[in-house]
Amino acid sequence: MSKMITAQAAAEHIKDGMTLFIGGFMTVGTPEALMDAIVARGTGNLTVIANDGGYEAKGIGKLIAAGLVKKLVASHIGLNPLAGKKMNDGSMEVELVPQGTLVEQIRAGGAGLGGVLTPTGLGTAVADGKEVLTIDGKEFLLEKPIRADVALLLGSVVDKEGNIFYKGTTRNFNPIIATAADIVIVEARELVEVDGITPETVMTPGIFVDYIVGGDA
Repeated sequence: MSKMITAQAAAEHIKDGMTLFIGGFMTVGTPEALMDAIVARGTGNLTVIANDGGYEAKGIGKLIAAGLVKKLVASHIGLNPLAGKKMNDGSMEVELVPQGTLVEQIRAGGAGLGGVLTPTGLGTAVADGKEVLTIDGKEFLLEKPIRADVALLLGSVVDKEGNIFYKGTTRNFNPIIATAADIVIVEARELVEVDGITPETVMTPGIFVDYIVGGDA
């Protein structure tokens, strides 16, 4: 069965109140067509987990500007003044997580691990309410695994089975979030036949991917 769908059909898989992983770093590697489709559909009360909040009119910032994001879990929001304004006026909850910790929590969610032990955040607000374990005389925070309902990726080259190659820094969070969501949707910059990507360059195997947006879908 074909995995190919339109961006509009992809947006229909995103329901009110869902938790989304969205790939990208300063919008590099963020699936813009999928952002536009979600905005057009108007699905709200979303929890978005990502590296950052994009820009005001680009990437995840489009969802924030449309008022669709209830909570943003990210490592920084400084590129998007609107995200900071919404955080300060209470119209959007923002949870800031150290970048390395966040990606390891997602990796743990995809690998079925019970969590990650890290010293990052000890003695700060990051540690509030979290369990501290002592290992070989050193203290570590237990950061629990994270999963999402849907992961939205951008692939530089995607074949029709969903195998993905990411060019340069577009890779960022994309391969990790693909492992830790119930539904995975990739937006393809270039769509090729199944033999169009050499196996050794595949960065996300198609087994993780449910739907592909791109080409003639």
